[in-house]
Amino acid sequence: MKEIELKNEQLTIKVAEKGAELQSIKDASGKEYLWQADPKFWGRHSPILFPIVCSVNGETYRVDGKEYHLPRHGFARDAEFKLIAQNDRKVTFALESSEETKKVYPYDFTLSISYVLDGNQIGVIWHVHNTDKEEIHFQIGGHPAFNMPSGKLEGMIKLDNEEPMDALKSYADGSHDMVDVPLEADMGIMEINNNFFRNDSVKIHKSQTHRAMLMDTNGEPAVTVDYKTPVCAFWSPFGKQAPFVCIEPWFGIGDPRGYQGEFKDKPLMNHLQPGASFMSKYTITIG
Repeated sequence: MKEIELKNEQLTIKVAEKGAELQSIKDASGKEYLWQADPKFWGRHSPILFPIVCSVNGETYRVDGKEYHLPRHGFARDAEFKLIAQNDRKVTFALESSEETKKVYPYDFTLSISYVLDGNQIGVIWHVHNTDKEEIHFQIGGHPAFNMPSGKLEGMIKLDNEEPMDALKSYADGSHDMVDVPLEADMGIMEINNNFFRNDSVKIHKSQTHRAMLMDTNGEPAVTVDYKTPVCAFWSPFGKQAPFVCIEPWFGIGDPRGYQGEFKDKPLMNHLQPGASFMSKYTITIG
């Protein structure tokens, strides 16, 4: 698997062409901040979620009444992207629709993913371009997994909102209802432990937060993620005591339990007219 490396005085990152997936984030001392995909716990680092986030019911969805099938989080994370641009601080990969993608997602598109290294920050840029003759519908999200500073699933995440917040009602099988429940947080601080993920991921929607700081034992930020997405989810596999947590900015959400409607009408769907583009960015700050 081919990897591209970007390096400056503070960070070294590696990105694979497969899935355009971030593989490593190391500081100048060689300390690794990104989860290293031990399959005993979870065999990925930071997959790109496209053209869906989470799942469609029964891995089946409908466009104009015709059924299509997609696995959880879509196909981009396992696709072979092409390297289209690279310099000392930025790398860009692209995935274009094909006859194979149209078997499971009936639209023409170009998906570009860029990584920009700037001091102790990594900018992750998503660009979706509609190359179809019709409006296309999609979701997109990030799924970066960060090593817990303590080396075990114990710690805290501080959000940028200290007011009481809500999360979506979620279930242990990964499904959810579009129903709010109180977020388990005190003044924006979430205690991260195994029990926190007893109902799979914790999904904060309605743009209630735009920054999440993973804190070390001294209360100092080890990793900060800034995002402009309507949803941010947090996940670690329940029951495994995996020493990582995912901070996941999403433009989208999975099907609510029992959803049988059209793909374009599902909650938090994004729409693009022919020739139009969507672009957004989230930023990872180390230290």
